[in-house]
Amino acid sequence: MKILVLTSGGDAPGMNQTIYQLKKSFKDDLYASLEGFKGLINGKIVKVPDCRKEKNKSGSIIFSSRCPEFATREGFSKALENAKKFDYIIVLGGNGSYKGCKELNENGVKTVFIPSTIDNDVDISEYSQGFDSAVSACEFYIKNSMPSMQAFNRCAIFEVMGRKCDKIAKETFLRVKGDYLIANEENLEYDKISRLILDNHKQHRASSIILRENIVKIEEFKSKLSKLCPEVEIKTIIIGYIQRGIGPTKKELKISKQFARYAIWAIKAGREGTAIVVQNNKVTAI
Repeated sequence: MKILVLTSGGDAPGMNQTIYQLKKSFKDDLYASLEGFKGLINGKIVKVPDCRKEKNKSGSIIFSSRCPEFATREGFSKALENAKKFDYIIVLGGNGSYKGCKELNENGVKTVFIPSTIDNDVDISEYSQGFDSAVSACEFYIKNSMPSMQAFNRCAIFEVMGRKCDKIAKETFLRVKGDYLIANEENLEYDKISRLILDNHKQHRASSIILRENIVKIEEFKSKLSKLCPEVEIKTIIIGYIQRGIGPTKKELKISKQFARYAIWAIKAGREGTAIVVQNNKVTAI
């Protein structure tokens, strides 16, 4: 049996652990499409190397990419031709990757999908690998920045990832007990935010504001707040790629192993068009 695995879209902590578990089970029968769907189109396919040293690291040892070409008729035809050379295709990614995986399955390819995106926004699953690690990175960064903010009675704006999804921002806010959360545009109430900052400042308390990316440019946001709170020094901190690059948490590694275990079971059981998901807080195959 020949099995192909690919990682598509943004990388997520835990991917390498899942790939390692698949390699351990399928050995030389496991191949990788380098750079996700792009590799499937271009035929960049290799045997998955021994990845035991990388299993607890973030990133993707088989590389990833975003591939608009896959959505074209020509690109999909090339990908489908290469996909049909394998008995199974395992896709790790987010909603876009799930859609691509489903499309391959509808065209005669046996597929297994594993939700893998730090945004935790895959519609069919309660959890996507990478989320807990990403939030832990934000929590670590903020908790280790605020003592310095407190020493100078400052206000700190922390921008976290999330694209169009507010889950990282919301969970981070809860874990760090932040002062104000801007998870969506309706939270952008400058008068309310400035009053909070000024009240905290009078009490010699530093303010922490959690801002989801893509709502407002952080420097523009700071500029408006600075005019409303001229006596307060405001710092902007974009937490950035540490959210993807931080090592997987223990919870993440446990879920990554479970995802792999169910994927292996689905393939050995001969199931077609399977997604490995979390439902009711349990990993299962649907």
